[in-house]
Formats: sequence, structure tokens, C-alpha cells
Amino acid sequence: MSQRYNRYEKARIIGARALQIAYGAPVLVQTESTEPILIAAEEYDADVLPFTVKRGGR
Repeated sequence: MSQRYNRYEKARIIGARALQIAYGAPVLVQTESTEPILIAAEEYDADVLPFTVKRGGR
């Protein structure tokens, strides 16, 4: 990810992706893990998640 995320954004991204995985979304990385939260964290670290964060705004 070209953009740096703070810890709250990172937690929100990984949590949202883990929920998707738990509901049957395809996994984007090769992994031995079966826990959705760990798979999502691996995907985040591999920089393969298609999430964007909009900051600020009114």
C-alpha cells in the first residue's frame, strides 16, 4: 500500500477483511492459517488488499 495507515485504520481494514473471509470471500494469499483475522493480517502485510481509506471530510 503506497499510503501509510495509522493503527486505527489498519485495525479497521484487517477487521473488515477478516469478516469478508469469514463469510466466504476468496483468500488472496497462500497461507496455512485457518483463522480469518490471521489470514487478513497476512493479506495486509502482503499488500494485496483492495481497500482505500478516506480521511477527513465534512
